[in-house]
Amino acid sequence: MKRPFLTRINQWMVFLLLTLFAVLIVAAAAVLFKYLRKEEIKRINLLSLAIKMQQDVESPDPAIFELVQEIRSSNSTIPIIILYKKDNAVYEHINIPTEYSTKEKVVALAKEMGKNYPPIEIKSPDGNNQLVYYDNSKLLNTLQYSPYLLGLFIFAYLLFSFWFLRTIKKTDEGFLWAGLAKETAHQIGTPLSSMIGWIEIMRMENPNSESATEIEKDVERLRTISERFSKIGSVPELNDMNLTETIQQNYDYLKTRISGKVDFRLQLPAKEILMNHNRILMSWVIENLVKNAVDAMKGQGKLDISLYEKNRNIIIDFKDSGCGMTSRQAANAFKPGFSTKKRGWGLGLSLAKRVINEYHKGDIKIAQTDVGKGSTFRIVLKKN
Repeated sequence: MKRPFLTRINQWMVFLLLTLFAVLIVAAAAVLFKYLRKEEIKRINLLSLAIKMQQDVESPDPAIFELVQEIRSSNSTIPIIILYKKDNAVYEHINIPTEYSTKEKVVALAKEMGKNYPPIEIKSPDGNNQLVYYDNSKLLNTLQYSPYLLGLFIFAYLLFSFWFLRTIKKTDEGFLWAGLAKETAHQIGTPLSSMIGWIEIMRMENPNSESATEIEKDVERLRTISERFSKIGSVPELNDMNLTETIQQNYDYLKTRISGKVDFRLQLPAKEILMNHNRILMSWVIENLVKNAVDAMKGQGKLDISLYEKNRNIIIDFKDSGCGMTSRQAANAFKPGFSTKKRGWGLGLSLAKRVINEYHKGDIKIAQTDVGKGSTFRIVLKKN
């Protein structure tokens, strides 16, 4: 069962809205930066105009002189250097760091300022014009990169919030599924007890009854399934050792219950392979992989299970001659909710992955797949 199309659309819409929101914040901060820069340039132009007015009058009016001084004193942040155009002599400098103590250093700094903003020329009546060099204030330089940092921070915060909400939802769903699984295991126990009683009655009537023997196997399997469900949500104990025996038992049970048109084979090493594992959960994984392989072959084909050791790993291969998978299907095969079957829930392989990865600290993957030729699922476990 694939994820609903609308759900995927909604997720992309949320992501796009978060991105748009972050972009708008960056744009607003950038507009604010441009506005502040224009205001600083206006102040420099006003100061240059005031100096020019002062120089154009032979005997400046005290009011004009006062105005110029007020404009100068109002600037406590913008660095300004005024040089004579002809010989680069320093006329005045304002808000310059103390380390620029010599004429050479001041002139060099003025030239650096000129690379950012072209100097403003003050024309003097005597022809000894002046050049006003200026740069951004410290505050404006600090704000220069703030739009991008702010946008990045907001975008990261929104993504984290989105991820956190999704995690909470998944956690709640996990608790719900665990509760339902445990309740299912509890409910299965009642009819199982009754079936065991009926088997005993059948054996009293006919001790050699083959039907009773087969029913007893299925009842035992149902008991195993019940135990599987009861273990969901809890950490299982890894106390079984003989992995060869676990696989052999599952093979013997499944061989008589899948289609006779499936050439089902098992290849085991001559010696026992011992490792800590949970037999009930490992049986669940094996059963899921076998049933998936049979479904992929539509009940007819060849299925091989191989157990072997390689380096410090124990490997179990499930090779079928089914329909195979595309690269996209293979990439999504272990994701919850993804299934290539029309009536599938898409939980079997995701649960198998959890059992192998989280509980047995191993790995399960698709080692090989070709459309129309089949697939090989591989379980890799570390030796004890």
